[in-house]
Amino acid sequence: MSKKKLYLTIFFIFLLAVFAGIFSYPDSVNRGIKSFNNLNVSLFGFQIQIPNFPNAPFILGLDLQGGVQLIYEADLSNIEEADRKETMDGLRDVIERRVNLYGISEPVIQVQGESRLIVELAGVKDIQGAIEMIGETPYLEFKEMLSDEEREEAKKEFTEEEISQIIEAYKQQSDQEITREEVLDFLTSGILKETELTGKYLKRADITFDSNTNKPQVSLEFKEEGAKLFEQITERNIGKPLAIFLDGQSIVDTDKDGKITENDLYAPTVQEKISGGKAVITGNMNVDQAREIVKRLNSGALPVKIGSPIYQKLIGPTLGQVSLEKSLKAGILGFLAIIIFMIIFYRLPGFLASVALVIYAALVLFLFKAIPVTLSLAGIGGFILSVGMAVDANILIFSRMREELKNGKDFEQSVREGFNRAWPSIRDSNFNSLIVCLILFTFATSFIKGFAFTLSLGILVSMFSAIVITRTFLKCFIGTKLEKIKWLW
Repeated sequence: MSKKKLYLTIFFIFLLAVFAGIFSYPDSVNRGIKSFNNLNVSLFGFQIQIPNFPNAPFILGLDLQGGVQLIYEADLSNIEEADRKETMDGLRDVIERRVNLYGISEPVIQVQGESRLIVELAGVKDIQGAIEMIGETPYLEFKEMLSDEEREEAKKEFTEEEISQIIEAYKQQSDQEITREEVLDFLTSGILKETELTGKYLKRADITFDSNTNKPQVSLEFKEEGAKLFEQITERNIGKPLAIFLDGQSIVDTDKDGKITENDLYAPTVQEKISGGKAVITGNMNVDQAREIVKRLNSGALPVKIGSPIYQKLIGPTLGQVSLEKSLKAGILGFLAIIIFMIIFYRLPGFLASVALVIYAALVLFLFKAIPVTLSLAGIGGFILSVGMAVDANILIFSRMREELKNGKDFEQSVREGFNRAWPSIRDSNFNSLIVCLILFTFATSFIKGFAFTLSLGILVSMFSAIVITRTFLKCFIGTKLEKIKWLW
């Protein structure tokens, strides 16, 4: 590489480092920009105003900034045991989409055991608001009327005392007689039972308008399995109403009594078997209500009921802040100790490695903000550990260089051989560490995942720092007088 290209590479490295540093901590630069703009400097009659550098905050986890922790117990009573894990995974994904829709970044939502769901929302201070937000996720279900056999069985559940009270009350109000069988028919006529079809099988929802009445309605499209279930349900309910419930309330139940009767004018009656997996929700709704239903359904209908949380806690950031301050203090002291050690033991190469280490830290912090990465205490621990691994690569390279210099090779050959001979060890050790990080990220809990991600990110940047940045710095001294001063190397 020519000297011109070499110096140009160094210029871009420092330019990248300065940009990363300003992006990571722009406050000082923005204060300077503000002071300059207050001077009202003009050029060719135009006032110069420099825009501030964007100040994106680091995203902190629940343990560092506090937030809300909720634990829900899902109702899996109607779910086959073989399908429960898949159902809980679906529930987790739906709620994660829901909280992301409300602008909460990096929520921690995980399944615990067979039926419990843990929801951790960093930065949220209102427990009731968080519960209401999650509760807005709709649970969609279809219910059908009882068959003749099931109605006969249901009639047996009413006692003679209850029937007699109804007959007497009816006689007093209307001054007419009513038979026992008529009472039982009335009591069982509006009883509904759940079907297999729920929001789990919903593909998407859209707002449409009735061609005759021009009233808004909600069209539903089911997934392949849901389309088959809907076809079977409509086939066995021809001539009967099919009730659609959203969050436990029938959309077409006009008197809100939980039963579908002839008084419910908008109760959809199945006219024929419906194939193709499409349905329409009609009801006494306006455009805004229909639009809200569509929005909520498309953001995710819950595959099972979760009800109210069985545990709720508002977590304060005090403990996390203390731990963060101690961790940062330990990290800074360790960083300074590494620099002092490298300079004392490796002299000029150690100084160059220290400069590369500062650039490394700026780049990693830039990536934490740009990706962005949610930082927990475990994640910060992974970053601090990666700093030590970044130094390991430089130590291997400098030790190989010294061996080559002792064997009588010139400086250029020593630099080249030092990197070539150290590279296999650097590659293999870092590759093994990345494999461990991948395993942790795939199978561990959320906090360990944060550690694994920050550590793996730090390892990748450390390899770039050692192989590219440090190597470029050393090449600047090839052919100079300093390469002749043996004690520097």
